[in-house]
Amino acid sequence: MDRRKLVYYLLLNVFVSACVTSGILFWYDRNYRASQPSVQQSAPASGNSAPVSTSDPQTDIAVKISSVVGAGTLESEIVVVKFEGDGQLDLASWQLKDEDGNIFTFPKLTLYPNGAVQVHTIAGTDSVIDLYWGLGDAVWNSGENARLFDSQGNLRAFYRVP
Repeated sequence: MDRRKLVYYLLLNVFVSACVTSGILFWYDRNYRASQPSVQQSAPASGNSAPVSTSDPQTDIAVKISSVVGAGTLESEIVVVKFEGDGQLDLASWQLKDEDGNIFTFPKLTLYPNGAVQVHTIAGTDSVIDLYWGLGDAVWNSGENARLFDSQGNLRAFYRVP
């Protein structure tokens, strides 16, 4: 094969690869990222003692479930909870729930600005960045909602598992 044909072949290969990659990213963005709810921060209401709705999270604390990794595979299932606010966030007695009634209760743990903690489904030894649920079966399924509740039972964040 002469060099000129090889150069054309390589350029065609680069073009086709770029088109395929762009198409997959476009499809993923339209089908998965657009369907995930976003939690926006708002100012806390002063003097409002109305009951909390369980369908919309309270957003006066900038905490979110940033991802659920490895859904359906026990050894790799991880939920990442991130604090994006100022000051400190005490997660003691907060709960992470799925739609099947599985509940993980956070131990005494403090998150600082831009801090995160990973909750593993499997058993293990807790650390400041990794917590272990200790279950023998996978918890998360594609399409279900992971929900984070504060110690008073108020919904603070949710994430639709891709």
